[in-house]
Amino acid sequence: MSRVFAYCRVSTTDQTTQNQSLEIQAAGFAIEAQRLIEESISGSVAAKERPGFTKLIDRMESGDILVVTKLDRLGRNAMDVRATIEQLSRSGVRVHCLALGGVDLTSPAGKMTMQVIAAVAEFERDLLIERTQSGINRAKAAGKQFGRPPALNKAERAAVIERLAAGMNVTEVAREFKTTRQTVMRIREAALTSP
Repeated sequence: MSRVFAYCRVSTTDQTTQNQSLEIQAAGFAIEAQRLIEESISGSVAAKERPGFTKLIDRMESGDILVVTKLDRLGRNAMDVRATIEQLSRSGVRVHCLALGGVDLTSPAGKMTMQVIAAVAEFERDLLIERTQSGINRAKAAGKQFGRPPALNKAERAAVIERLAAGMNVTEVAREFKTTRQTVMRIREAALTSP
């Protein structure tokens, strides 16, 4: 006989999981108190890193059913949700999501739903990468400098080259300019390779 578990999560301690558990009951799932896992933890934390969810996974066995109100209860993004559902499916656990009409996400129809969600998530990720790259290119074209600012200004770098050419060693030059030996060596290398 299948055991039915429910996972209810809220992001902050001033929120309550009561609405989620009531929604699960209203959908016709009778959850015993010891099988209702409630957790207050940010959605940005991956499912496998949540203490309550980890305990739930350890307790569930093949043939059990997990009920959640929404997909975002299971993970921080579509990829995390997908990995969580695949892990549960490999363990023989069925996952029902009320927001998707109570569909079993481990069934063929549920797997198709998850594939569509994953495709949309991948599309959104690709758009985000494209927009980020476009913004970087626009900033570069406008003259924005990226990375750490140089440790020494142009005049100081020229003075470093002069000191090295005069025979001072790298450590002495670094002390004089209050910088690291690596900085002095990079300046020296850049001077040797520049035309």
